[in-house]
Amino acid sequence: MLILAFDTATSTATSALVRGDEVLGERATTPVRVLEEIDALLRDADVEPRQVDALAVGIGPGSFTGVRMGLAVARGLALSLGVPVAGVSTLAALSAGAPDAVALVDAKRHELFVERNGEIVALPAAAFDAPGRTCVGDGAVRYREHLERTGADVPPDDSELHLPRARYHALLATEFGPAERIEPVYVRQPDANRMPA
Repeated sequence: MLILAFDTATSTATSALVRGDEVLGERATTPVRVLEEIDALLRDADVEPRQVDALAVGIGPGSFTGVRMGLAVARGLALSLGVPVAGVSTLAALSAGAPDAVALVDAKRHELFVERNGEIVALPAAAFDAPGRTCVGDGAVRYREHLERTGADVPPDDSELHLPRARYHALLATEFGPAERIEPVYVRQPDANRMPA
């Protein structure tokens, strides 16, 4: 199965073209350029869009706008190509790339998105610690000083371990179906819903 995978939930969007266990191409860019990168991936691999069998998309947690952008791209491509889609957690993809590490996504508002006891939560960054553990993701990069001060290890900022690499979305994708059934991971209400009436 030829899977086109992408994630736009963080400030660095990733995309990959994967057939079975073989990665045919992989790219990283900004979320607003993900369609351009997808087109380049297909051209570089000499693959026609109609040859794609399925899509795998990052469903967050992450930037509200970024997650919505990825889902919109997935829905548009699924409709135009007539292919099914699977949603994959951004944290799960980060964890797949660094299996022994703690995956952290920057939740803004001085918070981190992290998985705790099988549930994705937002925690105050200043209160989070992982002594003796390696932390990866854009949340680990942003709060490096605090994490290292509390005993965690954070790879260099330019390490690929900090990217939710789309190759892992393709490998983790299991349940494919109509794009409109893919649900984003929203841990908290959008700011517009929190404003007083």
